[in-house]
Amino acid sequence: MGIENQALIFSTNNLSGFDQMALDLDSLDKTISNPEIILTLRFYYWSGDWLSIGYHQKEIPPHWKNLLSNREINIVRRPSGGGAVLHSGGITYALTFKKTYYKFLSYEMINNWLIKSFKELGLNLQYGNLLKSSIKTNCFGTSLISDLVDQDGFKRIGSAQFRKKGAFLQHGEIQTNPSRDLWFKLFKEEAPPKVNLKLTNDEIVQHLRNSFVKNKSNINFKNIAIDNKK
Repeated sequence: MGIENQALIFSTNNLSGFDQMALDLDSLDKTISNPEIILTLRFYYWSGDWLSIGYHQKEIPPHWKNLLSNREINIVRRPSGGGAVLHSGGITYALTFKKTYYKFLSYEMINNWLIKSFKELGLNLQYGNLLKSSIKTNCFGTSLISDLVDQDGFKRIGSAQFRKKGAFLQHGEIQTNPSRDLWFKLFKEEAPPKVNLKLTNDEIVQHLRNSFVKNKSNINFKNIAIDNKK
């Protein structure tokens, strides 16, 4: 197996939004600078309740600033695009890869992996139906064809990308059990209900990691541990 087929898969951690974004950009830089690495994959959680806003999202509503001042929410800007995402009770994935592997790791390929993996767990997902949409305050308020919704029409997974020097960072949030109270305070609408899989987020992550590695049998994965303290 050639060195061109190396990949890093990181341990799950729980850190602040600023630390998580820094780690994602560091993974992207490793992918850019190291010819041996074709991709990296991370699943992680956020320490506390966080709202990440997209790179091109200009306006921050006044009531978000009030929630920030009252320490009910933390806010960080993502390098990736799209609208605001509440990170509270869910799972975030971050995938980096070289441009030469875009067809191999396109939105469609990643979504097909997620659809297959969650079907094995008992959750049926399908593509959203919007071809294009302007940036919304709430990323999960619309469902693009690059998003995944459940059988009841609730958007469960939203993804966005950032490109740098011939490589990509793809962020995705899996809403498994969002804070209903905080969701309503932020977006003035009801949150998606809790996913009823009778599994912990850690168990879901382990299944997703295993299925990703299994489907990429031609890649040599290297497990990397990340400290939960920064």
